[in-house]
Amino acid sequence: MTKSHYPYPPDEFDVRGPEGSPVGVHREPRSGWSSAWPFLLVAVVFAGLAVAVVGFLSDDPGGSENPPAAQQESAAPESSAEGEAAEGDGSGEESGDGSGEQSGDGSGEGDAEATEESSEESSEESPEESGPDIASLVAAGDTSAFVRVLNDDSGVSGEAGRGAEALGAQGFSNTEATNYDGDSGQTTNVVWYAEGRAETAAAVAAILGIPAEETSQQPLANGDVIVVIKEALTIAE
Repeated sequence: MTKSHYPYPPDEFDVRGPEGSPVGVHREPRSGWSSAWPFLLVAVVFAGLAVAVVGFLSDDPGGSENPPAAQQESAAPESSAEGEAAEGDGSGEESGDGSGEQSGDGSGEGDAEATEESSEESSEESPEESGPDIASLVAAGDTSAFVRVLNDDSGVSGEAGRGAEALGAQGFSNTEATNYDGDSGQTTNVVWYAEGRAETAAAVAAILGIPAEETSQQPLANGDVIVVIKEALTIAE
């Protein structure tokens, strides 16, 4: 476009600059708001993001302040429990080292002595527990009664003779040692006695080591007391 066709009169914008170009050609003056609004927009955007993040975190259960407090409360009982356990260990050691040793050195020996004394007294007061009083039983019985000692098993050969000798040594003067005629049907040593011979049978059983419960009254055709031997005798010394 040539100057002859330029429809506007010359003004300050038509003055050329140092390099020959017009100054501020077609430029309008800019206000302060037009320069500041981009920065304000950025600030508003960041503020909105910050509000959104804070709101998200406040809605998150994992981000609440209560769980740390709960952890502190739970940690406190654990620490107190550890303290009580430590105190328990200490008291246990003290009681184990103190009272245990005292009871072992003091009352333990006293208990042992008391036990020995009581056992000695009980043995003196009840001699029948160690065995029957053979002398008393023999005195209560009749040493002149006819006592037969019979072997009832081939494996006990000679036991009848031993039994008769033991009875003779205790004062029985009328004894017989022989074999049983037939099978008695017994499985252990027994003592049979006729009516009125219970004391004599008790003395015989005690001398030959036969339990008292193995004595019984029976109708006997021959003899006042009969000893049936099925196993080796345990003769009293």
